Amino acid sequence: MKTIRMKLLLYFLVFVVLFNVVSYSIYASSRHFLQEYHSSFEGFLLLNEISQQSTRLYEQVNAYAVERDTAFLDQAAAAKKALLANEKDLQNSRMSDLYPQSMAVYRSLMKTLAEESEKTIEAVRNDEVDVYPAHLNEVRNVAGYVQEATLNQLNLELNEYQQFYDNMEKRNAAFQQFTASLFVATLLLAVMMALLFSRGITRPIQTLMKAANDMSAGRLEGPDIEVRSKDELHQLALSFNQMRADTRRFIEEMKEKAALDQWLKELELRQLQNQINPHFLFNTLNTIKQMAYLEDAHSTSNLIEAVSTLLRYSLGDVNKAVTLGEELKAADSYFSIQKTRFPDRVAFRKSVDESCLKAEMPALILQPIIENAFIHGIEPKEEGGEISVSVRRLGREVVIEVADTGVGMREEVLDRIRAGGQPAEHVGHSTGIGLNNVFKRLHLFYKGREAVELASAEGAGTRILLKIPAAKEEGHESGNRG
Repeated sequence: MKTIRMKLLLYFLVFVVLFNVVSYSIYASSRHFLQEYHSSFEGFLLLNEISQQSTRLYEQVNAYAVERDTAFLDQAAAAKKALLANEKDLQNSRMSDLYPQSMAVYRSLMKTLAEESEKTIEAVRNDEVDVYPAHLNEVRNVAGYVQEATLNQLNLELNEYQQFYDNMEKRNAAFQQFTASLFVATLLLAVMMALLFSRGITRPIQTLMKAANDMSAGRLEGPDIEVRSKDELHQLALSFNQMRADTRRFIEEMKEKAALDQWLKELELRQLQNQINPHFLFNTLNTIKQMAYLEDAHSTSNLIEAVSTLLRYSLGDVNKAVTLGEELKAADSYFSIQKTRFPDRVAFRKSVDESCLKAEMPALILQPIIENAFIHGIEPKEEGGEISVSVRRLGREVVIEVADTGVGMREEVLDRIRAGGQPAEHVGHSTGIGLNNVFKRLHLFYKGREAVELASAEGAGTRILLKIPAAKEEGHESGNRG
């Protein structure tokens, strides 16, 4: 992951490299100009020194020939030595490369001057009066030739220097343009990199600020924030997205919990409104049951027992989860009561997989569904009908099917139930709990993990299918068996 600190260090390194490149370019160009100027200047100095040494050599030799003073010999020897040294320097100079022919003649004159001066000094020492004047005259002539050659060479050098100066002016102007262009390019590159870097930081921050403001205003929906840069801002965006998702989920859970509490309070209130003192009612029903049994009215005794069982179950704690087996017992009591009331109009059929009985579910689910099937499906039908309950396992789920052969429902009624409404007023229900109540409590209890299917048509009956999670140990054993 590239951190913001690493990016800053990288950008700083780029700027340092650019600065060093510009500085080195300026230094290299200046050094090249200086070397060329120094070389030309050294050539001028060398030619000037050769001219002075040739003149000095002639003067010292002539003074020795006239005055015969040995002091002039030392000065002449020093001048000759310096002249020959300069001849070697001239051979290694750039002028020998630029003007090889003229330099060869010029150096030859310098050597001739040194030789003639030596011959003149030797003739003066030997007192050869008829010889040394000719050599002295030759020294004077050669020295003059050296002077002329020096002037010609200086003239050539000045012409060359003029061209060099003109070229240097052009190169200096070009270099100034290059420096200005390089400065502008570096500045533009620096501005562009600064904009890109700041944009990579400010844009995600602005996006996060907007999302945070929306979140503080209660607007939790919207797409996740995407930050493509793999730095701290990317991790911050991921954490913010996770926090917003957790907040949404927490609010939904709070809403579901509030809805469940509201429904439970309504159920408790309805129970309080409908119930008589349970102990008094159960004791009274038990007394009636005993009297009927003593009078050999066994059917009446069984009916009272079924009513007592169903009443006791419906008046229980609706907040407590029950097993599917307990729900089926309450349904059996309801079957027994209605079978006694309408022996020829309704038939009940039940098919149960015993391995599913430990599945947990809210209280008062099956009995209201069966009662709804009886009141709205079977009772309006003159010839009566049949209600069937089927319980089976399907993988890790328990499938509960309640079907009737009643009058069925119109499509608009079915749509209203699916949308959360009631099929009709539940007048005459034993508990006052309708389908909408049942489905909502299932949804809240299982947190949306249940599935409800409704199928009905006029004259073709109704089928309600519930899919709920099996008991944990049951599901585990089932998986092992598979």
